[in-house]
Amino acid sequence: MRFTELVLNNFGPYLGYQTINLRPEDDKTPPPIVLFGGMNGGGKTTLMDAIRLALYGPRAQCSTRGNLSYSDFLSQCVHNQTPPTEKTRIELAFEHVVGDRFVEHRIVRTWGKNPKDGKDQLGILEDDWKDEGLTETWDEYIETLLPLGISNLFLFDGEQVKELAEQDEPPPLVFDAIQSLLGLELADRLAVDLDVLVSRKRKELANKQQLTNLEDLEQNLQTKQSEYEAAEQEVKTCQQALEKARSHHQATKEKLMKEGGEIAGQRNQLEAEIQNIESEMQTQRDRLREIAADSLPLKLISPLLQDAKHQGEQENQWQEYTIARDILHSRDQRLLDYLQTLDVSESNLLAIQKFLESDRHQLDIENDPDKEIWLHADTTAIEQIGNLLDYQLPSLQQRAQECLQKLTDLEQQKTAKERQLAAAASPETYQQLVDAVSDASAKLKQAEHQYQDAEHRCQEIADAIAKLKKQLQRYSEEYIDRENANHIIQSSARVKQTLQRFKERLTLKKLNKLETEVTECFRYLLHKSDLVHRVVIDTQTYSLSLYDSQGNPVPKHRLSAGEKQLLAISFLWGLARVSGHQLPIAIDTPLGRLDSSHRQNLVERYFPAASHQVILLSTDTEIAETEVNTLRQQKAIAHEYLLEYNAKQRQTTVKPGYFF
Repeated sequence: MRFTELVLNNFGPYLGYQTINLRPEDDKTPPPIVLFGGMNGGGKTTLMDAIRLALYGPRAQCSTRGNLSYSDFLSQCVHNQTPPTEKTRIELAFEHVVGDRFVEHRIVRTWGKNPKDGKDQLGILEDDWKDEGLTETWDEYIETLLPLGISNLFLFDGEQVKELAEQDEPPPLVFDAIQSLLGLELADRLAVDLDVLVSRKRKELANKQQLTNLEDLEQNLQTKQSEYEAAEQEVKTCQQALEKARSHHQATKEKLMKEGGEIAGQRNQLEAEIQNIESEMQTQRDRLREIAADSLPLKLISPLLQDAKHQGEQENQWQEYTIARDILHSRDQRLLDYLQTLDVSESNLLAIQKFLESDRHQLDIENDPDKEIWLHADTTAIEQIGNLLDYQLPSLQQRAQECLQKLTDLEQQKTAKERQLAAAASPETYQQLVDAVSDASAKLKQAEHQYQDAEHRCQEIADAIAKLKKQLQRYSEEYIDRENANHIIQSSARVKQTLQRFKERLTLKKLNKLETEVTECFRYLLHKSDLVHRVVIDTQTYSLSLYDSQGNPVPKHRLSAGEKQLLAISFLWGLARVSGHQLPIAIDTPLGRLDSSHRQNLVERYFPAASHQVILLSTDTEIAETEVNTLRQQKAIAHEYLLEYNAKQRQTTVKPGYFF
């Protein structure tokens, strides 16, 4: 059996008509893997539900159905933007060998927002023609290809693997699937058939009154057995709900312990850091005030101070020249008088006199002794102004700029910390975690009470059935004495014992083969090949026990979470190999908590060899770039698809390609 095409129209988040090709392109050595990539909430699990729904209809064990009626579940699956004139439709095409040729069937299910008669319209097409006979008997026909009882061993998800890995015994759905897959329910069905045969013989040999009494007892027994089946199913449902409530309760407690502590620590640390930054900012502001209280404001009039300094220097120079001018004039006159006493010609004396007059005139021009002096600054004041301009003000300005830069940096740090504080979980979030734990505890108690009540009802009905069987047995012993009837009735007990021994031996035979396959698969996937030498399966509970090469038990708690998950996958892989069914395998979120080494083993060894067709639905963190490149190098991928979810439009589009 091999899936070839999946068509979705207005189903779940898939708005409109979308076709997904699942058929390998190469018919000689077809690569087995069809890889779907999608983020959480993008529609991966919906694809798995679509396959289950197409195959089994009302009997499908879909992830989001829960306790909904089939009609309500179908209404829930309709995309909320579906036009009133359109219907929701899923098609699944698959091919399998009939005789010596491949035959392709296409399952078509359609329904509206309010399904007619509470169910979908089913059509089975063969070679594009509707097969009315096959449509009427589809539930019986699909049981011959992929029985519902074993479907969970071929269409499974990471949560199922996680549950199987963490529990000592397989959950009820897996337990029933193992029974069906290994054919171990045959003896139980034969035992039931023997009870029917004995019942018929009783009726044949009883008189009219006895027949009436016998029929009343058997009718009552049949009613009780139906009630018991319903009660037993309710127990399984309540057990599943209880396990789910326990897991949810544990998860909320762990989340409170992890995130709650982080929230409190993170907020306290951020608030303390902000307080320290504010204290440092206040220190810098105080320093700025101290600097501003000094001479720094004079920096605003530094050009005026520069002009004052220059004016003061000039005025000092003018004052000094005024004093020196009279001295120079007196000296020049003495020089001329002296020269007259010497034997100097009149022309030379006149030249010297003109030179001295020209020199004084030039000095007068340069120093302008007639300018008005209004500043009257002394040398000390001018030096103080120069020191202020050249040293004090630049130093104060630099210190102020450093303070301002530190204040700016601190302001940016404070803003960043405040953003982190705003982004950090609030106390309300912490309270929400506490409320979630409280709500989960209440639901756990409710689930425990429901499970106990269901078990009690089931036990009451079982006791009533046992009482009715004793009455029937006593009735046959007291009132039905014919020899051949007694022979059949008495022989039936021996036959039942033989059937029980047959079942036990068949179980041993099947489980011995299964143990070999599971051991081989586990050692093949496990990178520590010397850790486990043999896997043993309990004949009653199907729980797994591990032994090393010395025959010593290996406790399961010694295995890491990833190794436990590999063991669960090996168990499912071994079951598929023992069953002999050539069926496709679909795995949702396949890599879970595996480390890089185990993940690489699973990618290289399990996915390409798990089946002739393997459908993988993964996020970008499970089958990441390294893993997908490994599969591509092995030429193991037939198709790659990306489930692109648009949050605004609330719809998913299937596109060719992958994340990387």
